[in-house]
Amino acid sequence: MTNHYSILIQWSEQDQTYIASLPEFGPYAHTHGSSYEEALKNAKDVLELLVEDYQARGKELPLLNSSKITV
Repeated sequence: MTNHYSILIQWSEQDQTYIASLPEFGPYAHTHGSSYEEALKNAKDVLELLVEDYQARGKELPLLNSSKITV
């Protein structure tokens, strides 16, 4: 996949799992995983499905987030 969308992964104390969000796709585009790596893998899978769905329906993809965060 050549699109460079954001994936935000945070630990949820309440859910005792990692939550991965895809901010450019809105508040309901998220998944989770029991490890950081699993959450990242799941987020990449969801992202791929979202892009495929948008393209199949002829819907314009969201604009890329141009802000960068360095950790």
